[in-house]
Amino acid sequence: MAKIIYLPLDERPCNIKYPQQLASISDLALTVPPLAMLGDKKEPAQAAPLMDWVLEQSQDADYLIISVDMLVFGGIVPSRLHTLSQDQCIGRLELLKRCKAANPRLRIYAFNLIMRSPAYNSCDEEPDYYALHGADIHRYGWLTDKEERGALSTDEASQFSEIKANIPGELLLDFTGRRQANAQVNSMSIRFVQENIIDHLVIPLDDNSLYGFTSMEQRRLLFQVEEWNLMDRVLIYPGADEIGCTLLARVFCAEKNYVPEAFVRYSSSQGPLIFPRYEDRTLNESIKSHLTAAGAFIADSSVEADFILMVNAPPVSQAEAAESNALYHERHRAYFSEVNLMEFSKAIHTYAGKGKLVALADVSVSNGADRTLMQLLNKLGQLSEISVYAGWNTSGNTIGTVVAHAVILSYYNRSHDMDWAMRSQRSQRFLLYRFLEDWAYQTVVRAEINTAKLLESNPILAKPAEDDEQRVCELITARLNAFHDRYLATLVAETYSIENVRLPWHRPFEVDFELRKLQS
Repeated sequence: MAKIIYLPLDERPCNIKYPQQLASISDLALTVPPLAMLGDKKEPAQAAPLMDWVLEQSQDADYLIISVDMLVFGGIVPSRLHTLSQDQCIGRLELLKRCKAANPRLRIYAFNLIMRSPAYNSCDEEPDYYALHGADIHRYGWLTDKEERGALSTDEASQFSEIKANIPGELLLDFTGRRQANAQVNSMSIRFVQENIIDHLVIPLDDNSLYGFTSMEQRRLLFQVEEWNLMDRVLIYPGADEIGCTLLARVFCAEKNYVPEAFVRYSSSQGPLIFPRYEDRTLNESIKSHLTAAGAFIADSSVEADFILMVNAPPVSQAEAAESNALYHERHRAYFSEVNLMEFSKAIHTYAGKGKLVALADVSVSNGADRTLMQLLNKLGQLSEISVYAGWNTSGNTIGTVVAHAVILSYYNRSHDMDWAMRSQRSQRFLLYRFLEDWAYQTVVRAEINTAKLLESNPILAKPAEDDEQRVCELITARLNAFHDRYLATLVAETYSIENVRLPWHRPFEVDFELRKLQS
């Protein structure tokens, strides 16, 4: 059994629990650090104890899947806040050399984000000054990139001058200086690939767009990768919190010498060509990247495919695409004419009837499931025909999670081993978890909480008052259990209740809970 050491991006369930749950389906042994070592949102992990843990645990390991953001900065949010010098950052990254020297057979699969620049004013995950200047800083990056490409219009040039005057110079220097340090870490990570310290590297683009700081940094890094002929070992594409799952699937494929084929099917003819929210390329190109990163590729037809990737895609790009909390009649009119959910559901039913493993990537809306599709599948009795599902946050988050689960499950689905019953049960449990979090919570319950006026004005990011948080968790527990009993109770062989609900970052954007198996 291969031993894998995993240092996650941060302490949230998507970065720790999801890879653990997927590993439990397989025969891979995944070791993660104690939760207390990983920091708390803006509070970074303590570097020295974490580095000692990685070095010690990797002595006899086969693989190290490691978040460079966690190793160097102490987590995803601290990577946007730190005051480390470039020398300090590179010094921490040097730990990977020590790990490789101590265990030459160790294979290192690393990932490190290009720091995001969100287009709104909020300091929830950014420096304090982002509450006042965030939108301007984002626009500054956008216009800088357009100017660099020679695409700046006269009106934009005028706007650029105004924005430069609006942002205090010391704040912009702080922001761009931190980006420069982080970009240097990415550049050095690529060098470590060239030196065979890192065996495989993913550089995810966190909440990126067609223009901006991320776009400029991506080009420079990509040119470095191409110059050093490392295209086969360094991947750069939109993503973030799903990469731990993706690299776990890649390790699985390497261990099993498995190259799964996925046939991709869309709900919308426009789907392959749209640009998802928070991403800089068409949906089909992103899907190619997620499959490649996980060790898979697109099949020529459904006949030879190891799994069918059903993609519920938006028919429009970027800001015109809907959010999960938007009512159906509030969506762009293309949702009414350029998506055929009945044909899509028929395809799911037909593939499942042929014994194909059906994996549903629900990316038609952002930050949750497509309520319209899920209600339709429930009415038609088709939820049980889906073996793999996700519909959370960004398109990349969803696709990466679905692909990783489908890659692992499809291997065992081809030839059931002696532990198939256990693997199937754990896979169904993860599927149930996804239905509950992505459909029940993100799309339904979170909206109900906002309607109940328990939170402040921002319906997704608002932080509940401390005396409200317990009440919110009790409400979530009751409504998740009611949803489970209404829609999901008969989907898996075992019966569960939802317990120990908590808000990891004390806000309703993400939720954590446990599934407790009830005695029959």
